[in-house]
Amino acid sequence: MKSDRTYRRLSPPQLLVFGFVAVILLGTALLMLPYSTTKGITLVDALFTSTSAVCVTGLIVKDTAVDFTPFGKVVILLLIQVGGLGYMSMATLLALLAGRRIGISERVLLKESLNIATLEGIVRFMKGMLIFVFAAEGAGAVILSMRFLKDYPFGDALFKGVFHSISAFNNAGFSLFPDSLTGYRGDITMNLTVMVLIIIGGIGFVVVDDLYGWVRGRHKRLMLHTLIVLSSTAFLIVAGAFLIYFNERKYLFAEPGLGSLEIFFSSLFASVTARTAGFNTIDYSTLQPATIFVTAILMLIGASPGSTGGGIKTTTTTVVIMNLWCTIRGRRDTVMFRRRVPEALISRSFVVLALAVIFINVVTLVIIDIEHTGFQKTMFEVVSAFGTVGLSAGDGGARSFCATFSDLSKAIIILTMLAGRLGPLTLFMALLRQPEERIRYPEGRIMIG
Repeated sequence: MKSDRTYRRLSPPQLLVFGFVAVILLGTALLMLPYSTTKGITLVDALFTSTSAVCVTGLIVKDTAVDFTPFGKVVILLLIQVGGLGYMSMATLLALLAGRRIGISERVLLKESLNIATLEGIVRFMKGMLIFVFAAEGAGAVILSMRFLKDYPFGDALFKGVFHSISAFNNAGFSLFPDSLTGYRGDITMNLTVMVLIIIGGIGFVVVDDLYGWVRGRHKRLMLHTLIVLSSTAFLIVAGAFLIYFNERKYLFAEPGLGSLEIFFSSLFASVTARTAGFNTIDYSTLQPATIFVTAILMLIGASPGSTGGGIKTTTTTVVIMNLWCTIRGRRDTVMFRRRVPEALISRSFVVLALAVIFINVVTLVIIDIEHTGFQKTMFEVVSAFGTVGLSAGDGGARSFCATFSDLSKAIIILTMLAGRLGPLTLFMALLRQPEERIRYPEGRIMIG
C-alpha cells in the first residue's frame, strides 16, 4: 500500500522519467543476453546502446551491423519503436487491443508524453496517431525493401527495409550498414524515402492531425502551432542545405567524380538528418568547421513538439527569435500569423533554451576535462546526444566518437541523451521538488541592458 501511495504522489514528469528509465533498463538486460551479441558486451555499453535506442539518438559504441545478432537487432528495433512513440503510447496500444478502458491517470500521462495541450479527445487522437505511424512505417518499409532487393536476397532486403523505415520515421539514425547510408548518397529512391520519413516523423502528431482535419474540412484554419512548425521546418531545411553546400563547395563537394545530383542530395540530406535523425551520406570527420557549426545549430533546434525527435524544438526557437525581433522593434506583444503569443509560453521558451545551452556547455567541459579530447569533436558529440541526433565525427571506424570515451564519460552521455529526449525542463522538474507558492512578493526594479 505504501508503494502504491508513493506512486500516486509522483508528478507526471516524474512518472514519465521513471517509465523511460524502466524501458532502458529492460532493454539493457535483453542486450546483455549471450545471444544478443556476437562477441559479448559490457554493462555500460549495453546501457548506452539501450539508452541510445529508447531516446532515438543513434550514437553507437558497438557496430550495429557486426556486433549484434539478429535477435539483438530486433531488440534494438523494438526499443526504437517504443522510444519514438513513447512508452505510454505503446502501453495504450496494448490496452486498446486488450479492450481495456483508458483511465484518467493514464490520459494525463499520455498528455505529458505526447506534449499536447488538452485531455479532450486524447484517446481518439491516440488511435489516429498509431494508425498513421504504422501506415507510414509500412509504406516506407515496402519502398526501401524493394530498393534493397537490387542488392540483397529477399529476407535480408525485407529486414533492412523494415529496420531502416522504423529507424528513419522515429528519427533514430540506427543503420545496418557500417557507413550508414553513405553508399546511397546519389540514390533518388533511398534519399527521398528516408527524408520524407524523417520529416513526417519530426513535425509532430498534433500537426499531422491538424492537417488531416483541415483537408477533411473539420476546420477552416490551421492552428498557430501547425503554421509555425511547417514554416520553420521548411525554412530550416532549405537554409541548412544552402549553408552546408556553401561551406563545402570548395572542399567535400569539389571531389572528383561527384555529380550535381549527388551534391544536391548530400546537402539536402545533411540538412534534414541534422534535425534529430542521425543517418549520414557524408563523412562528418572530413567536414569544415563552419559546416560542423551549422550542423550543431540544426541539431540543437531539433524537431517539433510531440514528435519522435529531440532538441529544444522548432516552436521554442521560433518563439525566442520572434520575441527578440518584436522587443527590438519596441512592440509590447509577440505576434505571429496575426496571433499573440502568451507571455508564459515566451518565458518557458527562454527557460528551455537557457537550460539547454547551460547543460551542453557544462557537459562538454566536463568530458573534455576527463577525456582530454578536442573541443570541436566533443561539443559536436554532446550536442548530438542532447538533440537525440546521432551524428558523430566517428572513432575512425563504424562507431561514434564517444565509443572511445571512458565509462564515466559514457554515463554522462547517457544522461545527456535522456535529458534531450525528455526535455531539460521536464527532467529538472522531475528531479527537483516543486513547492507550492503561497506567497507572492512585491515587484522590484532591476536595470538591464
